[in-house]
Amino acid sequence: MADGADAGMDAVQRRLMFEDECILVDENDNVVGHESKYNCHLMEKIESLNLLHRAFSVFLFNSKYELLLQQRSATKVTFPLVWTNTCCSHPLYRESELIAENALGARNAAQRKLLDELGIPAEDVPVDEFIPLGRMLYKAPSDGKWGEHELDYLLFIVRDVKVNPNPDEVADIKYVNQEQLKELLRKADAGEGGLKLSPWFRLVVDNFLFKWWDHVEKGTLKEAADMKTIHKLT
Repeated sequence: MADGADAGMDAVQRRLMFEDECILVDENDNVVGHESKYNCHLMEKIESLNLLHRAFSVFLFNSKYELLLQQRSATKVTFPLVWTNTCCSHPLYRESELIAENALGARNAAQRKLLDELGIPAEDVPVDEFIPLGRMLYKAPSDGKWGEHELDYLLFIVRDVKVNPNPDEVADIKYVNQEQLKELLRKADAGEGGLKLSPWFRLVVDNFLFKWWDHVEKGTLKEAADMKTIHKLT
């Protein structure tokens, strides 16, 4: 269980850390077991046991092809107050979120977490509307104690949605076009205003995002999909 060093952990985040069971996978995305969200994000466990868990990252665009970003809440255990893509979380070790076919498990989890984090109703983001574009494997420390080691499903969706952020999860949101995102990247690189971007979002930005965004605008996203490759970006 949690040690004394966790005493300051937010009550909601603490509950999620111990109740949520993440899906453990090997580097080829084969399910090998399950483990608490807490253990999956402890750098000591990640390094000693090579714990790798399945995750997803949603990139939601409106009909103007602007990308919805969120700033993670101050109470998040990993990467608090960091700006990132629309929603980043984990499929859980439950039947509906373990379905491998067409990444349905990850898509079911994405719909669940968009409601949980951003108050986006399920009917605004039908599971069939998510387009899985690729998978990436990365490792990123958050602070000395916490970090990420994830096999991340990258899910794109183009929908106009109602948003009502959950303050336990999200500090702020904004829609950006390509030029506005490039300006955010410039500010983050320059350290202006303490602006920070999540490492997984930065990996997607640097490796895939702008070429995929062009496909969003042309309506040709499915042509960009490659779910066979696992891009190892650690």
